[in-house]
Amino acid sequence: MVHYVKMEDGKVMPIQEMLKSIERYNPEHLKVIEEYVEEQARDNQYDLEANLACLKLYQFNPHLLNLDITYIILLKALTNFPHTDFVLCKCLLLPAQMNDETVKEIIYLADILEKCDFALFWTRLGKHPEYFKKINGFNDSIRKFVCHVVGITFQTIERGYLSRLLGNVEDNVLRAWLKRYGWKEEGGLVTIATQEDNIKTKHITEKIDFENLAPLMANCL
Repeated sequence: MVHYVKMEDGKVMPIQEMLKSIERYNPEHLKVIEEYVEEQARDNQYDLEANLACLKLYQFNPHLLNLDITYIILLKALTNFPHTDFVLCKCLLLPAQMNDETVKEIIYLADILEKCDFALFWTRLGKHPEYFKKINGFNDSIRKFVCHVVGITFQTIERGYLSRLLGNVEDNVLRAWLKRYGWKEEGGLVTIATQEDNIKTKHITEKIDFENLAPLMANCL
């Protein structure tokens, strides 16, 4: 996914190259960056640098603010949890963005995700399905984060509970996620990892030179 930006001298530059130069602060490139943000949503791609550049241009040019693009950027940042992308984006928001009701709701969703209250997240999201309609692969990206948390938290988990954490998914969807992560289902339980997988014997060897011990031994005399 390569986007090109036309410079004032007529030259064409890939958007990723432009973002590494002073041209990233040129408001004339904002429209191309916004189109790139929308393409990320459609094609299930992600470019944090471009999204941050877009928010920075809004900071410098408040009259060019596009709230719809802001929503997409924040929602795409949610899909990259547990990385801190959302915090970086939030720090660049203008008062006009922070006071917007939709932005407030997305920030609340981020807080819920950070607390790993996944059942509440899916319930809240169900009340606002319009938020993620433009974000292709949004639900699966969140479920990937859920599985990350489950994988580092549980050794076994009830099948029904795991299904709820993933958004009350159907059986075939649940089985697909189990297969993806190699988790084993037995009865009503799902085995995430065995104790032997998590705890392995480590052989630790310490090497202490006499020169390092000499001052300590002298102080003991």
